[in-house]
Amino acid sequence: MLIDLERDSESPMLEQEGQPAVEADESFLSRNWPKLAALAIWLLLLGGYAWYYISNDLTPTKAVAEMVGLLQSPYGVLLYILIYALRPIIFFPATVLTVTAGAVFGSGSIYNLALAVLYTIIASNTSATVAYLVGRYFGKGLLKEAAGDNSNVIQRYTDRMRQNSFETILVMRFIFLPYDLVNYLAGFLRINWKPFILATFLGSIPGTIAFVSFGASLTITDLLEGKSPEFNPWVLAFGVVIFVVSLVISRYFKKREAR
Repeated sequence: MLIDLERDSESPMLEQEGQPAVEADESFLSRNWPKLAALAIWLLLLGGYAWYYISNDLTPTKAVAEMVGLLQSPYGVLLYILIYALRPIIFFPATVLTVTAGAVFGSGSIYNLALAVLYTIIASNTSATVAYLVGRYFGKGLLKEAAGDNSNVIQRYTDRMRQNSFETILVMRFIFLPYDLVNYLAGFLRINWKPFILATFLGSIPGTIAFVSFGASLTITDLLEGKSPEFNPWVLAFGVVIFVVSLVISRYFKKREAR
């Protein structure tokens, strides 16, 4: 009898203890099923791109060859911005598209080079915004405020991105942290978009000019035909100077970070 009473008294407790866990699981799924569905679609898209990449023995050079014809059309600039904007979804290298813009749009004159830089700045900032919005969507309701543990490098940057967004993003751009990683992280942490995009715009200018100048210095047709490309020495030298300047800036900020 005593045993039965103990069992009866324990049974409601077990049910009460187990019930919140079930409700918590159900509430998590009910709250986040759109994100899980979007994540599944994203993974399918990445898998499809990986299959296409492997089955067609695609390389960055071949991908550029397929895009050059499109970019040389009357709507090439709009297509370039669109491709660049969607690039982070499949993690296509931003540097490849930046160099391609220099080769397609920037050769021939300083005016063309300036236009290619302008197109790339517009495209890269659009791309950064897309990645930021994706990160913000998936991070909504999942990430709590940071604990402030400054002994961890990731945690330190997380706290700084939230508390001093503009300067932290600017430093990350100058020291060449992975472009898309910073974009997704900024959205995931739900930092303010205005300081994020302003710091991205300013911090990416030196690298953009350098890589666009590199692309403008070579002959894209020779590269696509498998020949050794011919470089315009003056444009190439200009790009090298800008790149060196960006390295000097990055070293300054790295030393500042160390201090």
